Amino acid sequence: MRTAFREVMTGDVRLAGEPAARAMRLELRAELPGLLHPWMAATAEVTGHVHVAGSGDDPAAPDWADDPAATGILEIAPLRARRIRYRLSFTTADGRRLHLDGWKSIRLGRPVRTMTRLPATVLDDSGRVVGEARLRFALTRQLLPMAVSVRTRTDPPPTAADLLRPRWRGRPGRLEVWYATITEPRTGTGLWLHHELVAPGDGAAPYAHGWTGVFPAGAAPVLARFGPVPWRAPDGPEVYRAGEVTVSADRLRGSAGDLSWDLRRCGGGAPLYTFPRWAWRHDVLPAAQIVPLPAATFTGTLRYGQTVVELARAPGNIARIDGHGNAARWAWLHADLGGGDVCEVVAAVAARPWLSRLPALPMVRLRVGGVDLPGGDPLLGAARLRADLDLPHWTVTGRLGGARLRIDVIQPADRTLAVEYVNPDGSPVVCHNTERAHARIVVERRTGGQWRTWRSWTLDGTAHAEVGRRE
Repeated sequence: MRTAFREVMTGDVRLAGEPAARAMRLELRAELPGLLHPWMAATAEVTGHVHVAGSGDDPAAPDWADDPAATGILEIAPLRARRIRYRLSFTTADGRRLHLDGWKSIRLGRPVRTMTRLPATVLDDSGRVVGEARLRFALTRQLLPMAVSVRTRTDPPPTAADLLRPRWRGRPGRLEVWYATITEPRTGTGLWLHHELVAPGDGAAPYAHGWTGVFPAGAAPVLARFGPVPWRAPDGPEVYRAGEVTVSADRLRGSAGDLSWDLRRCGGGAPLYTFPRWAWRHDVLPAAQIVPLPAATFTGTLRYGQTVVELARAPGNIARIDGHGNAARWAWLHADLGGGDVCEVVAAVAARPWLSRLPALPMVRLRVGGVDLPGGDPLLGAARLRADLDLPHWTVTGRLGGARLRIDVIQPADRTLAVEYVNPDGSPVVCHNTERAHARIVVERRTGGQWRTWRSWTLDGTAHAEVGRRE
């Protein structure tokens, strides 16, 4: 069940360095999970139109902003948190990407005034304040249209094939990644297939490239790169192509150096949303990650050098990243726990200046018996977790819903590849990846006044992990 409604707010915005305010209008459409009611605490996906008039001194001046494709989120908790927060990204007439952030602080003694007034700040990508806005919902003119606009519907969830399709729509400064990690259980060989679509920030032509890493159980890992080649939108079932390297929902194949692979996918389970669904659907956060096929198996052939590895229902996954580039620092873990159970971790420090001084924010999704933990928005749950990112040992600790969590990951130096590459803005990046990591995951629940182990898993050389940073 999903609920959608429309809201219109008008007012003005005073831009930095300007003596007079400009007229501003927001026309928003919000869609949220569940039903709309005062006791809810939910995050809605928002699309709409942002209009800011030209100079107030010159009625004929062109609009400062007129963006009909603004996107963002709306955090609705009028009684639980006494707040309704609006976060919206839009583009000005001169092409700048700006972000509106404001909230209605609900006071029970003055519900009408506080529910209808929205003070907000407008910021640029560096976090600099561009303007201060004062907006108002006009009850006499807008309440009835808003009430009439409310709609509820039930949509089928997107399939893995839907989530794997390219999302790039021509904007510069974008990075999309398709990556698969697999463990061949008989030999213990790990495989890493990393595919990128890069749209440089300077407007240069987009290109496709990537690399393949093989992690034998008893030898040093092997790396081979493919591309770069010009990006061409793939046809048919393929979602990615770079020369001979292709990705589809059912098949991974290609060659790089003296490596080649041809693998068929089977199963995979329901998509796992490491980041909130709204973050994946709308370009609000600097980047987002999702696992369309978190518990798949792969059958086929891998060749590297003179070695041939036959995979037969080898466990693995196919995941996606979409955003503006890599984080300032990050760590990632995919742990196949058996029987369709998985643990996915992405802990990152955003590269944007006003976020880079914050500690790493860990997004954790634990699927046990078909149930994803924690329930609710993983971004809100991340505030109760802490990540210590280092090599060869890194950890995530804290509260996972009502439980207590500890994750320890060890990436042995002799089983780890250091891979250098660049972001869309040209800044260098290095990641340290292994498909032969060790991981210990412990979940405790409080019973009888004491914390007791509810579930624990130990992975010896079969966890997939990475630590990276901008140089």
